[in-house]
Amino acid sequence: MAGRRRTAALISGTLAAGLVAGVSLLAATPATAATANLLTNPGFESSLSGWSCDTGTAAVVTSPVHSGSYALAGTPTSSDDAQCTQTVSVLANTSYTLSGYVEGSYVYIGVTGGTDTWTPSATSYSQLSVTFTTGASQTSVQVYVHGWYAQPTYYADDLALTGPAGASTSASASASATPSASASASASASPSASASASASASASASASPTSTSTGTSGAWTHPVYWMPLDNGASPIASVISGSGETEYNLSFVLDSGGCTPAWDGDASEPVSSDTAVLADVNAIRAAGGDVAVTFGGYNGTELGTTCGSASALAAAYQSVVTKYKLTHVDFDYENGALDSNTAIRFGAIAILEQNNPSLKVSLTIPMTTVGFPGTGTDEIQQAKADGARLDVVNIMDFDTGLTSGTETAQTETIADDAITQLESIYGWSAAQAWSHLGITLMNGHTDQPSELFLQSDFSNLLAFAKANHPSLFSFWSANRDFQCPSGAVEPWAPGTCSNVTQNAYDYTKIIVQYGG
Repeated sequence: MAGRRRTAALISGTLAAGLVAGVSLLAATPATAATANLLTNPGFESSLSGWSCDTGTAAVVTSPVHSGSYALAGTPTSSDDAQCTQTVSVLANTSYTLSGYVEGSYVYIGVTGGTDTWTPSATSYSQLSVTFTTGASQTSVQVYVHGWYAQPTYYADDLALTGPAGASTSASASASATPSASASASASASPSASASASASASASASASPTSTSTGTSGAWTHPVYWMPLDNGASPIASVISGSGETEYNLSFVLDSGGCTPAWDGDASEPVSSDTAVLADVNAIRAAGGDVAVTFGGYNGTELGTTCGSASALAAAYQSVVTKYKLTHVDFDYENGALDSNTAIRFGAIAILEQNNPSLKVSLTIPMTTVGFPGTGTDEIQQAKADGARLDVVNIMDFDTGLTSGTETAQTETIADDAITQLESIYGWSAAQAWSHLGITLMNGHTDQPSELFLQSDFSNLLAFAKANHPSLFSFWSANRDFQCPSGAVEPWAPGTCSNVTQNAYDYTKIIVQYGG
């Protein structure tokens, strides 16, 4: 997906078994006793040691401070909320309290995949506090502090996580880890779209972080895109219970260096040691659904850019397929990866299909107002030449800009044009071409100022899909299927909200009605 993907790096899924939480904004009181605090360097004394912060947004300052000599200063941008995180070992089924002193506008503290609290405006240091209970098999939590997009610098000091220590308390790796180089959207949970504090047991009870259930090759008709480790991801159980959706394209796996698959291309989130997304995968399957993993996206380095051969790239893709026992994968080559290294990329897909005969493959392609661009048809032709089977050619039927007529009509015309092109390339009948086409929309405001998808457009396009029977009907993204918070300055197409008036999951609830 295109420039809609910004890099809040708010990692979700760690608390897949659910949290019970209470939040409050307290008057300033003395900091929690250090002996009870599980955090490393809670007061940011002289460095960011122990914290992983979005690159270029965090600094240690001497004023204003709450206590001691130093505090954290986080400076958001229009595309980054200046987040710092730390991972701590904890005990299962145990109550913990996260607290901290913050100053500034729209400052948050919270637990990744769980709950948070925030203040719209603290003109001097005020204490935020949130209490939660860990899941039945949970051994670690990731806590965070961040500001809000395009808001002024915020300050934080004397953070504390209090409760019994886990087996081995350890901080997250790097104090300046690269933020998620992901893709189509932005942000952490907005005031109106913050993560639900309680998760559905039916969706999360089987979400073991150490093993994963096997995917199915059954119905796969409305897999919505969802970033589990970015863009304010709510607990997956609350997404499922709130929307009814059980099919997900999990986005994005990229290269963190040296042909190494990692979520959002973040070296601190390698697929090989992942437990957070694995828990989400298990929760989705426990709810009767399934997942695909999407490789690529607009930002970051797609694996085919650095894996030097088709065999090396196939091995990298295979490691992800094996990790999550996938029966569906999606390749979204964009930006510098679009129509680049195509022999390596589609040679790798051909190898992957040979080694996984039941694997279903979709290729996602950005569109123009007249169908596939030349770069898109080049990729399809290369796939044919390399013997790579494309079960679905998924069109990004948005971000073309509305040039005339209505949003619904132009979107339908682009899909019709794509069908004509697929008929020509493959020699298919119209019915065959429709059976291989995926239609992916974007809810609310897209990256093009002239383009706006209302709920009525999604409903109209659902009827269009039901009449023509494409292979799948999807949208970018479930992370942004919320109304934006009142009073917060938003980018045009933020990653955590739609910038239109809506109820939570309005768009997802339309998409799930498609049955092929």
